[in-house]
Amino acid sequence: MARPLVVITDFIQPPLGHEERILGDLADITALDAFSEEALAGRIEEADAIMMYHFLSIGEQTIRRLKKCRLIVRCGVGYDNVDRAAARARGIDVANVPDYGTEEVADSAIAMLLTMMRGVSYMNTRLQNRQGPWIYQQVRPLHRLRGLRLGIIGLGRIGMATALRAKALGLEVLFYDPSAVDGLDKALGVVRCESLEEMLPRVQAISLHCPRTAETQALINARTIALLPRGAFVVNTARGGCVDSGAVLAAIESEHLRGAALDVLEVEPPPDDDPLIAAWRQPGTLAHDRVIINPHAAFYSEEGLDDMRIKGSTNIRRVLNGQPPRNVVN
Repeated sequence: MARPLVVITDFIQPPLGHEERILGDLADITALDAFSEEALAGRIEEADAIMMYHFLSIGEQTIRRLKKCRLIVRCGVGYDNVDRAAARARGIDVANVPDYGTEEVADSAIAMLLTMMRGVSYMNTRLQNRQGPWIYQQVRPLHRLRGLRLGIIGLGRIGMATALRAKALGLEVLFYDPSAVDGLDKALGVVRCESLEEMLPRVQAISLHCPRTAETQALINARTIALLPRGAFVVNTARGGCVDSGAVLAAIESEHLRGAALDVLEVEPPPDDDPLIAAWRQPGTLAHDRVIINPHAAFYSEEGLDDMRIKGSTNIRRVLNGQPPRNVVN
């Protein structure tokens, strides 16, 4: 009888130490190192379980070709790159790894926020390009963190970790999350808002920690940015599609936003002709000085990457041993 097959679609390449240690006695494991769904054709159909990351999507057409797959593990928090409904229609569970990068993403969000609110990146970029005098005045005005307000959109694991870090720095934390249970605000000592319209005018910065859904697509757009007070900051370490990058560029150029830090973009890597990217790369523009862009890296630490692989493999082992999977999202 053939051994079960576990296919790792993308991102992870050999050596597969964690995967072999956890699954090697039960299954054969192969890593495809693919960068598109099309590259999976003819290589994934016999899989009993699939581990996927964020370099590609798996849609209905691919799922229909799976002959015996029991579980697709999205090794990460977000799962918008797998067609969960199509998988459910075929009786395939889809699970994520919701807790692997909680600390890393929260740390990154706070790092980006501090870099902007204390003018660190702005001053570095200006001086590096020999713009302005060698003196602090060119970044004025800066304000003491204590007493400023941070608005968090999405108070799940990462949002809560970000809130606790922000509170430790003296920031007052407000949040908007219609799915958050009653009393969470009291437990954490934060302020709950019932809508973005209620929260955004009251905060000096926002940090996104929500999934990408139909409701959160372009949640931060020209209309919602206009609700923020002039001189506010935006941090996005969630999903690129949750923020309208064109609206961010316009708000930076009008100086309604004083800064934006984006770890995620809707298209990754972005095309060179993306207006925000083009402005960000052009010295002398406001976007060049006031926008920070990272390559979807907030999740990363060596320890977090190990967690992602270990937790994903362990969930597959449960299923291969006849146990129900954890963290099913469909």
